[in-house]
Amino acid sequence: MNVGLVGVTGYSGSVLYELLLRHPNVDKVNLYGHSQKVAQPLEEVLPQLRRRDNILPYDSADIMKNNDMVFFATSAGVTTKLAQPFIENDFPVIDLAGDFRLKADVYEKWYKKPAPKSEYLTKAHYGLADFTSSKGSKYIANPGCYATATILALAPLVKYHLIDPSSIVVDAKSGTSGAGKKLSQSTHFSQTNENLQLYKVNQHQHIPEIVQELQKWDKELPYIQFTTTLLPLTRGIMASCYAKAKSDVTEEKVQEAFSQTYSDDTFVNATEGIFPNLKQVIGTNFCDIGYQLNPVTHQIVIVSVIDNLLKGAAGQAIQNFNQMFEFQPDAGLDLIPILP
Repeated sequence: MNVGLVGVTGYSGSVLYELLLRHPNVDKVNLYGHSQKVAQPLEEVLPQLRRRDNILPYDSADIMKNNDMVFFATSAGVTTKLAQPFIENDFPVIDLAGDFRLKADVYEKWYKKPAPKSEYLTKAHYGLADFTSSKGSKYIANPGCYATATILALAPLVKYHLIDPSSIVVDAKSGTSGAGKKLSQSTHFSQTNENLQLYKVNQHQHIPEIVQELQKWDKELPYIQFTTTLLPLTRGIMASCYAKAKSDVTEEKVQEAFSQTYSDDTFVNATEGIFPNLKQVIGTNFCDIGYQLNPVTHQIVIVSVIDNLLKGAAGQAIQNFNQMFEFQPDAGLDLIPILP
């Protein structure tokens, strides 16, 4: 099949392009720039890919004519403006941006941008691939990277009502690629190297996304304390989560919750008492989770690690693609960690 990709020049877009090139069910990848007016050789902007493809001018009719579906790996606010013809024509879309993840008022509050029309938002499916299948959906809102790591860490505890829903604290850390290519003072090498920086404390745009999804399992969950830290490395997210266990919760109940949630999951590995590190998932679509109940404080600590550009973006987009078209769950995702 032929697929379109809008936004190959960003980090998530270029990683997604690599995955699509190796996908066994993809015959051709057509590249488009959302603001492109004339064709541009890909090697001019991404010479390291060593491909002679062209980034084509953006035209929704041309995309629908020459492709079976399209990925948008664009910045927030772009698909709000461009999605209409695809939705109205029931054309399959997987959107890596945040435009269609939230209710309109929540999106505008946290993203500071106009939201898509309500009638279009209702057509979107939130594609947390480990919990909901994208089969039968036409517009997939791919989850955010922090949201993916955090929700996967907390889901078993919230789903089985093992914790005080008001006690959740998340200390999440990310590499600099999560900020995208646009340079800022905080991501400048001289500022990032050999440094740790907190940013967007309790203000990160993935917070309402996390709360929205956790509340599907527990409506009593009011909010979460969420802190983000920039790490002096390129890729990876580590979400360290803490919550107060209910009085009757035992180690066996916690273990059973994680086992029942992830025992048949292709990409999530959860282990009691063994905490993961970033190196074991960088370059893969895996989410590795370690958890432990402290018998003294009765606090549960859960540590979740992902590659933010794969499981947190392009890899999960491929998972949704595989579900949408009923391909094998791991098609195009047979990846091994980048070592050393």
